Amino acid sequence: MTSLQRGAACVMAGEMLLAIMGAIIKHLAPELPNEELVFLRNVLGLAVITPVMLYREGVGGLRTRHLRFHFMRAVIGISAMYCYFFSLQKLALTEAVLLKLTAPFFIPVIALLWLRESTSRTIWLTIAVGFAGVLVILNPAAAHLQDYLFVAAGLTGALLGATAKVTIRRMGVAEPSGRIVFYFAFFGSLVTAPAAMAVWQPPSTAIWLWMAALALCATLAQMLITTAYRIAPAGQIGQFTYSSVLFAALLGWVFFLEPVTESQLLGCVLIVGAGLFNLRQRRPIG
Repeated sequence: MTSLQRGAACVMAGEMLLAIMGAIIKHLAPELPNEELVFLRNVLGLAVITPVMLYREGVGGLRTRHLRFHFMRAVIGISAMYCYFFSLQKLALTEAVLLKLTAPFFIPVIALLWLRESTSRTIWLTIAVGFAGVLVILNPAAAHLQDYLFVAAGLTGALLGATAKVTIRRMGVAEPSGRIVFYFAFFGSLVTAPAAMAVWQPPSTAIWLWMAALALCATLAQMLITTAYRIAPAGQIGQFTYSSVLFAALLGWVFFLEPVTESQLLGCVLIVGAGLFNLRQRRPIG
């Protein structure tokens, strides 16, 4: 198997795990407050990655000169996580995942405003097409005010995710994937603990098991996707990120009886099509 094939397999496996994670969150959303869900996802993720890191790298593998970078990345990433988890409460799983996939469309805008990096007219066109897909999914003619709130949360999460990637580019810091995942979970647990304690509801045994599965899926997905981009060119494997739409649609249909609507299909064509074209036109950031 070539490095490209292995990279593509890692991306698709990672996206499948992230789709499963989204389905678990959607299942648990009625049972636990959003603040508690985000905290448990991070603290249990920390419980998964810490022994792995200590076994593979020892205590020395946790040493870093870039704590500020890790903290900044965690705060932005956790903010995006709050938004994504919130959007999953009411939106169809496929819709929430599609909104998350708009993150690449925000990157040229942020890079222009922050890094003064110019962007071609073609890229601006793909961005416009991508957000047209968001409007199709929202279906303004039939949407209610509550729908706009959850869509706005999904888009805000995508914006924050894009900001995290540009932040990495701006700081020019490279760290091993395991260390990045560890410090994200570590700082994420610290940052989210106060809000979670304020609304804490003791989870049942079943919820603990679901949360353990969620943390395992999230941590493995992070490791797989990070590995993929280390062993294969980003421009050649980035397109496989969009496989998450297929996994989300299947999970939503099987477990939540969510039908695949015409607006979802058209929105998917616009967002994924524009994203793939966008990916081929420029070098991804992060």
